[in-house]
Amino acid sequence: MTDRRSPAAPVRLALPALALLLAGALPAPAQVVVKMATLAPDGSTYHLILKEMAEKWKTSTQGRVVVKLYPGSVAGDDTDVVRKMRLGSLNAGLLTSSGVAAVDRSVMALQIPMLYSSYEEIDHVLSVYGPKLEATLAAKGFVVLNWADAGWVRFFTKTPVRTPDEMKPLKLFAWGNDTDSIEIWKDAGFSPVPLPSTEISTALQTGLVSALPAPPQAAVLLQWYQHAKNMTDVKWAVLLGATMIGKPTWDKISPEDQKLIRAAAAEAGARLRAESRSSEDRDIEAMKKRGLNVVAVDGRAEALWRAAAEAAYPKARGRIVPEAAFDEARKILAEFRAKKATAPKK
Repeated sequence: MTDRRSPAAPVRLALPALALLLAGALPAPAQVVVKMATLAPDGSTYHLILKEMAEKWKTSTQGRVVVKLYPGSVAGDDTDVVRKMRLGSLNAGLLTSSGVAAVDRSVMALQIPMLYSSYEEIDHVLSVYGPKLEATLAAKGFVVLNWADAGWVRFFTKTPVRTPDEMKPLKLFAWGNDTDSIEIWKDAGFSPVPLPSTEISTALQTGLVSALPAPPQAAVLLQWYQHAKNMTDVKWAVLLGATMIGKPTWDKISPEDQKLIRAAAAEAGARLRAESRSSEDRDIEAMKKRGLNVVAVDGRAEALWRAAAEAAYPKARGRIVPEAAFDEARKILAEFRAKKATAPKK
């Protein structure tokens, strides 16, 4: 009997088998390894939250994106991390505002001393101004995956300090790369000592530094309060931070995997913020039990701190914070306060 099938039939029948063979021969998508650094100590809650986020990146992308974490300042100060991200030897970091500011100083609009009075105000200004800031950072090669904070900065000192004048003779730690802030501190009559944050512990122990602006969580995690046993209870500013990834690395990740990574990062950011905010009072109590002296600040002393901060605003505007960012943050905050003041009481 004559085979009446088309001559092309054997070819058509062979195509599925050929496709399977080729699929097996093609290389799997390249794995993206993200080297991520943070100042958070190894084993701290911050580090553990990052580890869980890293595991979610790996599992949700089925191993296409993996994270190698470098906690506890092993990769250097935040500015070192940013420099290494630019060079490509690191790819990401959970950075404080100092690190974010090394990319763009507009972030410092969220840390204007004595401007904000609550987390609610910080959160509102960030919700409005954040997208513009993120676009600016992305244009400079850094993608923001989440925002975090480490609590309200207080002053930890070797001798009790209640007012700005009492702190002026003390040797105040200042970020070593921030020459403008150092000059503003000096102009206000303070005695800043520029150092990388990785040297704070040694500087406190040797007496090179006798005053330190830091949130309680950092002071207890890094044991700084052991060498500066007085805490001036004035809320100077919230220490803001962000998890950022370099754009060259980000662009290697597929759009589908980017969505999964952003979701896990957003969850981690919410947990980081919740942790710092819920632990603040607990951390202070823990330090008090171990000898910390909390120096109470009454209304008159707080007004002196506010006056000292506000006196520096004209110099900070344009030098520490870009003028447009400084003005916009204050405008957003003023509008929020006005709206809240006129809202009907619940």
